[in-house]
This record gives sequence, C-alpha cells and structure tokens, in this order.
Amino acid sequence: MSFIYALPDEIKSGKTTDVYFERTLQTLTGEGLDRVEVAAEVTISAIPEDYKWVVYAGSIEVLRLLEGKRVNVYSVPEATLLRPADYRGVRMPVMVVEGPYGEFALYETALLGFLAAASGIATKAARVKKAAEDKIVLSFGARRTHPAIAPCVDYYAYIGGCDGVSCVKGAELISIPPSGTMPHSLMIVFRAVRGDHTQAWLAFDKHVDPRVPRVVLADTFWDETEEALKAAELLGDKLWGVRLDTPGSRRGNMTSIVREVKWKLKAAGYTNVKIVVSGGLNEYSIPALAEAGADVFGVGSAIANAPYIDYALDIVSVKVGEKWVPIAKRGKYSGKKQAYRCWECLIDLVVLESEGAPNCPRCGRPMQPLLVKVMEQGKILVEVEPPQKLREKVLSQIKRVEL
Repeated sequence: MSFIYALPDEIKSGKTTDVYFERTLQTLTGEGLDRVEVAAEVTISAIPEDYKWVVYAGSIEVLRLLEGKRVNVYSVPEATLLRPADYRGVRMPVMVVEGPYGEFALYETALLGFLAAASGIATKAARVKKAAEDKIVLSFGARRTHPAIAPCVDYYAYIGGCDGVSCVKGAELISIPPSGTMPHSLMIVFRAVRGDHTQAWLAFDKHVDPRVPRVVLADTFWDETEEALKAAELLGDKLWGVRLDTPGSRRGNMTSIVREVKWKLKAAGYTNVKIVVSGGLNEYSIPALAEAGADVFGVGSAIANAPYIDYALDIVSVKVGEKWVPIAKRGKYSGKKQAYRCWECLIDLVVLESEGAPNCPRCGRPMQPLLVKVMEQGKILVEVEPPQKLREKVLSQIKRVEL
C-alpha cells in the first residue's frame, strides 16, 4: 500500500465524490434526465465566528477539474476578498456552473473541497499578515499537515500574503527560494559529539549556500540572550538574525524575552540582527511580539490547520424546453444572478441577472460585475495568474479592511 491520498486522475474521474452523487447520477441517467441543463451557484455558507471576510481561492483548480466537460463556469476572480452576504444580506454567489447536470454532478464534492481548503488557508495567511503589518511572515506549516498537501498549503499561504514558505516543493510551485533556519537537532549533534553546540553555527556558515541568510536558532541549551550574543560574536556581520523557538514549558512571557534579546543585542552594538519568532503563533499573538521588537514570524499550525471555509453548491435554475425556470430549495435564493461590487466602498450587491447593473447604495457610483465567464463548454478562458500577482492583490485589499 502506498501513501494515503487521491491521485489527480482519481479526482478527475470522480473517485473522491460523496457516494450519493454516484447514486443520483445513476437514477437520473436511468430516467433520461442526466442531460437536463441547470445553473448551480456556489455560495459561502459559513465562516469562523471571528472572521469578517475571506480570501476566495482555489478556483483555478476547479477549472482544471471541470476542463473538458460541457459546462460554462462563471467565477469571482481568484484572490478576491469576500463577505458571505451582500449589502442587503443576500448570500454572495462566488461561482456558477451551467450545463447538463450529468456533466458535473460527480464533481460537487471535489469542487467544494478545492475552494474550502484553498480559501481557508489563504484567509488565515491574510489575517496573520495583516496582524504582522510590515513585518515578515513565513509559512512553516509543512510539518503540520499531510505531506501530500504540504505544497498546497504553502502555495495558498503565499497567495494569502506570506512572504516566504519553508516547503521545498511549495517554494518550487511559487518560483521562489524556500525559507528556513536550522533545527535544534543540528546543535544537539554538535554538542554530543564535539562538546560545543555553537560550532554548529560556524559549520552551517561554512557549508550552506552563502545566499541563504544566516539565522541562528538561539535557545537550544542556554538562555536566549546568551545564545543570541554568542551567535553575533561568532558570525559578526554574517548573522542575519536569531530565531527564538522556546518550548512552551520554558517560554514564560515571550514578549519580554523578545524585548530583552533585542535590547541586549542593540546594547552590544548588533543593531542589524533581526529577531525571528516561531512556535504557536497566530494573528492574535503576533501584534504584541511585533511591538516588542520581533521582525520575522514563522507560522505553522495556525495556517496549516486553518479552519476551512464552508461553501455550498445549489441548483438555482433549471432549463425546461427553451426557458430557464428559477427554482431552489428552501433557504436559498432562486434564479440566475450577478454579483456587483463598488470597489471604492467595497460594497457588494446581488441582483437577478435580468435586472442589470445597480449603483452603489453608499456613493452612487456604477457597480462592477464580479462574476466573470471563465470556462465555455469545458474550455478554460482565463490564464492562471502568477502567485506573486495574486498575493499583491490580496495585500492591497487587506489594507482596506479590519480583522
């Protein structure tokens, strides 16, 4: 038995679907109804209680999933900040799939999964980056998730705003060099074999590519301040930073530790040494550490184990003969729709497709459509934007919203 994960061909063939979609398709096909055309829209059904917005992500993987199927797809642009409902409380359609239901019935599970995971990771990364403001945020989440999706975590963490990622494959997908420091195991080996863990820092400097910033892990055996000062003494101008990853049992007040290390390095003349903090960080703990003097944050579990965003897909219109008939289950809004945004006020309005573009209820300006046709009869119509461009899009939007 190999590792436990689904291969791309298995996802494309519908093997990751919930079984009731197989049975639904079997029933519809038996009754000759599998070619009935429908319009099904994706909406955000729930977000974590303390969230006000989410980063919409994962749509390009949905397009790859549906490529070759006889469907049209309309979608909000990737990396758009969204609220679950519009200005009036109507749920926001973020994607619409239109075509014979039998063409995509098996893919609802995977479609929602792509969006849920990607949006959850990107949203948490955006929240962390907003909390850190102009400080550096690195995704250290590869060890906190299944290795099969570690590159996915880093990819969407970067889109959400992280400045770098630690996973080698994740960095490769983004076309950036991976970011990282050194593990405690390096110092432990040197201490056990050579009796001096600080020699590990010199050996690292000797053997590792000089383009890699020299960041010493400064909490293995001594007090953090003592290790930081020793690292500065040994490496001099080569020392880019010191990382503090103090275990929880010894951590005490981490903010005070950061402030003391920063102060004593400065007092000793090492004003350019950056403080890198890792271990149990999130958007709530980062601001105090940044105020105390931390320059870089390595965030693992908070991003890798981010709460996923709950999306739902519902049929809202069915084509009967030549006419589209609005129909939806209780609690959903029937009919084909368009979502509009005023980019000045960041206000959204959802209207029926037949109503036309509204004006912003706040400033009166004409609003712009959010749902754009991205697939026609199974052919992808849009180019994949590079992650760097998507990241910049997210960063420009989170400047205008509150956590």
